[in-house]
This record gives sequence, C-alpha cells and structure tokens, in this order.
Amino acid sequence: MGEVIEIFVLMFVVASLAFAPLGYFIYLYVKKNLDPFAESTAHGDSKPSLIDEWVNKIMGLVTGALSKK
Repeated sequence: MGEVIEIFVLMFVVASLAFAPLGYFIYLYVKKNLDPFAESTAHGDSKPSLIDEWVNKIMGLVTGALSKK
C-alpha cells in the first residue's frame, strides 16, 4: 500500500510541475487583459441568425422568470 501512495505523490508532483507554466501564462494573460472571455465579433456575419434571436429571446424569458422568484 505504501508503494501506491508513493507513486501517487510522485505523479502529483510531476503533474504540478508539468502544468505550472500553463497556469502561469493563464495568470499573466488574465492579469494583463482583465477579461479572458471578451466579446468576440462575428467575421462576415453582420446580421444575427434566426437561431441567435431565438436563443436570446429564450434566455431573456428564463432570466426574467428567475429574477421574479
């Protein structure tokens, strides 16, 4: 049982070291831009599609219903 725990700890350390640069770059990006998921503009589509209009209408109805509760 001790070997399993040792392997788990070793793999956790290796994974932490492997993903540390990714976390660091994400941290710097968020710190610099302050909004990682900024609004994007559609390329070539100036008119919203019918599905987008339906989804926006449904989202408005749902958020309106939830805000009344």
